[in-house]
Amino acid sequence: MTPNSFSKRLEACVWFATVGALLMVGMNGSVRAEAYRPTDDTVVLEKLRTVPLDAETRELRGLRENLSRSPTNLPLATALAKRLIQKSRVTADPRYVSYAQAALSPWWKQAEPPVEVLVLRATIRQSQHDFTNALADLNLVLKAAPANAQAWLTKATVLQVLGNYEEAKRAAVPLLRLAPQLIAVTAAAGPASLSGEASASYQRLDSALRSAQGTPDGERLWALTVLAEMAGRLGKVNEAEAHFKQALGQPHPDVYLLTAYADFLIDQDRAAEVIKLLENQPPSDAVLLRLARAEKKLGGARLAEYVSWLQDRFEASARRGESIHQREEAIFQLHLLNHPASALRLARENWNCQKEPADACIFLEAALAVGDPEAARPVLSFLETNRLEHVQLQKLAARLQRKGAP
Repeated sequence: MTPNSFSKRLEACVWFATVGALLMVGMNGSVRAEAYRPTDDTVVLEKLRTVPLDAETRELRGLRENLSRSPTNLPLATALAKRLIQKSRVTADPRYVSYAQAALSPWWKQAEPPVEVLVLRATIRQSQHDFTNALADLNLVLKAAPANAQAWLTKATVLQVLGNYEEAKRAAVPLLRLAPQLIAVTAAAGPASLSGEASASYQRLDSALRSAQGTPDGERLWALTVLAEMAGRLGKVNEAEAHFKQALGQPHPDVYLLTAYADFLIDQDRAAEVIKLLENQPPSDAVLLRLARAEKKLGGARLAEYVSWLQDRFEASARRGESIHQREEAIFQLHLLNHPASALRLARENWNCQKEPADACIFLEAALAVGDPEAARPVLSFLETNRLEHVQLQKLAARLQRKGAP
């Protein structure tokens, strides 16, 4: 496969390789919650497009209509599923992931469907936090097609989310010969930067970005976002700011980038800039959570509205038996409702599922707020074992140790 053809295939799933949610691991599934109904008729819920249907929406509708007439058309089904997954990444709207799953329904329950379906099924399962079955699908792909670069990339990302950094680094190695250089370097830099090689990984990725020429927009956006997050973890505030601004200057910045930059701004006590960044974005849960935190810091008038909206969505998610938003609900409980015990419970349950830096942060913050340094033992042990370099986590760990944490 040529680098250019790989790049085109990768654009639909590049959200997997973005650390933190990548992938959109996180809040975006809550969009399906019951609707929030404000008591004030003047409240603006969302600013809608002024045109009935944009070109992309018309194209997606056409693809879905074609597939409805020929539901077992594999090339058409996989093409539509890829487009829908990409749409979910850009909009943080998980309904598009559900539509993608529906497009693959003739093959969904098969033990060994075609390879292209396996890759997409793994993508969807990962977004639903079904990591075990996602990895099983990817292993089937790689057994049948060991040169499938997309499967290696997705596997590396899933393993990174799980905190299995050595395995993630091994999964990224084949990309050096199967993928364009920037993709390979970015995929390898993620887990390496979280396991004792933060500075070296940052330098490698920065160098790769500087030398990359003619890189597709989606790849460059992903690499710049990863680089910005690395710089932030290292405490390189000015560099992180510059990388985020570069990423925001790329065509079609996605919700993951916007919320990652919002988190950076919140950490820098720049809440007013968060409002400016996100106030006109569609109100996904990820966006609402950052807006609510910014409003609280500013004493803003819309805090109660955002909190009510998020509360409704989390309660609806609980009624559906979902547990894929525990990190975000823990943040909500701690920073917006001031319920540290609930936050710690959610953070602990979430830690049993995934182990990204943001998962560690809310766990340690909740343990501090409750005054239970012993509760932080699993996270502190993980940080020490992996030599994870993260300025904020190191400060939290030091505070816990002063309070008697092991």
